[in-house]
Amino acid sequence: MSAPASEREATGVFSPGRARILARTLRVDRWWLSPLLTTLGLATFIVYATVRAFVRSAYWVEEYHYLTPFYSPCLSESCVPGSSHFGTPFPELPMWIPLNFLILPLLLGFRVTCYYYRKAYYRSIWLSPPACAVAEPHGRYTGETRLPLIIQNAHRYFFYAAVIISLINTYDAILAFHGEGGGFGFGLGNVILVVNVTLLWAYTLSCHSCRHVTGGRLKHFSAHPIRYWIWTQVSKLNTRHMQFAWITLGTLMLTDFYVMLVASNTISDLRFVG
Repeated sequence: MSAPASEREATGVFSPGRARILARTLRVDRWWLSPLLTTLGLATFIVYATVRAFVRSAYWVEEYHYLTPFYSPCLSESCVPGSSHFGTPFPELPMWIPLNFLILPLLLGFRVTCYYYRKAYYRSIWLSPPACAVAEPHGRYTGETRLPLIIQNAHRYFFYAAVIISLINTYDAILAFHGEGGGFGFGLGNVILVVNVTLLWAYTLSCHSCRHVTGGRLKHFSAHPIRYWIWTQVSKLNTRHMQFAWITLGTLMLTDFYVMLVASNTISDLRFVG
């Protein structure tokens, strides 16, 4: 429900100190293009990830131990043999429950509460605001003080979970150096898996919460030179956090798609060793 007229006229673009302009904006450039592309990009990943999460096929390559990150870790007896690197503590699951049901909510929570993604979907989907000098359609602003947005404050805890998940993905990438007949093996799939997990680490460690963990609550950096050095390195990564956020969405889909193609025998993995 929109705010009363008297309340709207006293705030934001309707405040007495602002010019009375009937048009939503006087901008003549394509200001709508950026929010549109952001919405399309996020929607593409959500649709792809949702479909792949429920398909339950072509996620494990037995010959080379390739496991797509969308199904890691696979902890159910419904998982195909060999794909459960950490055992199967859960029984068979009905088809409406994703095999990676334990990790997906944590990954989703980390991305949704991410400071950059908040900016992205606040502006592009909720239009709050969609662009500079463009009035937003909302009459009131309560910030992140009420449900469900108050959950955004749990971002640092999702960060801790993301670190553990990145360790699991790293373990998967190491196990994938497996030859067809056993022993060491190395192929294009290994390159894709390693690049993906490296970029996931870059995205995770460039998080604002990581900066807080490494250098927050310190009154004197000079008294903590090691933490100060770590904080400066994380801060350098943090300047590229937006780029890593988008790049890792692409590498996650690319990695999953490649593993799917190899697992379904659509293509053969390009092998360099073994």
